[in-house]
Amino acid sequence: MKTGKVDLLTIQQYDSRAAMGSAAASAVVRELQSLQQKQETVNIVFAAAPSQNEFLEALVHTPGIDWTRINAFHMDEYIGLPDDAPQRFGNFLKERIFGKLPFRSVNYLNGNAADVRQECERYTQLLRQHPVDIVCMGIGENCHIAFNDPHVADFNDPAWVKVVDLDEACRQQQVNDGCFPMIRSVPTHALTLTIPALMAATFIFCVVPGANKATAVRHTLTAAVHAMYPSTVLRTHGNAVLFVDGDSASEVQL
Repeated sequence: MKTGKVDLLTIQQYDSRAAMGSAAASAVVRELQSLQQKQETVNIVFAAAPSQNEFLEALVHTPGIDWTRINAFHMDEYIGLPDDAPQRFGNFLKERIFGKLPFRSVNYLNGNAADVRQECERYTQLLRQHPVDIVCMGIGENCHIAFNDPHVADFNDPAWVKVVDLDEACRQQQVNDGCFPMIRSVPTHALTLTIPALMAATFIFCVVPGANKATAVRHTLTAAVHAMYPSTVLRTHGNAVLFVDGDSASEVQL
């Protein structure tokens, strides 16, 4: 493992995706154990993306956590996909973690709500009633966090959950990840937790493997902290850790 620090952000680099995922899961479990010694319930937000597969798999199989005291949330959802579409992030997380562990509650964003703005308000109230302890997230190829693409990212966003349109780079990433066959199949709009909602978490664990994320990792660590590169905001959080593998760290030197 190699370690480094840029501003307030801690970086940990591992030799493989599997080692990275296992290390991230162990770090989350340690923090969950510490929190469960101090409070009755813990609130955690998960990202849904292939980049999270190794981490989620390791987390599900790591013992030592009372999941019946944990409220689960997810950070974004497409608008307009069929309820049973495997690309829906709620379905992705249900298959990989939400349906495998006995959470106290699982709180889904509904991208098919009759009134999506009312759905944003509903989820905002849930988050305010259950202040987030931990966010488990990734970074997009365009440096988005959740679905805060550069053109809609706002470090001082007054909203906690909002409707966004997805830029072409973001939609193309969904094709590159194998989630959709072609870009015209990718929805154009989504619901997302905003940057202030994510940054309000006490702890952030950011898992970013793969060569296609190398430029995004470089921008995250070397660009000016600016909404043009939304993930640079992680460098302002005092309890954030970025987990990378050799491929995603190939354009930086730790």
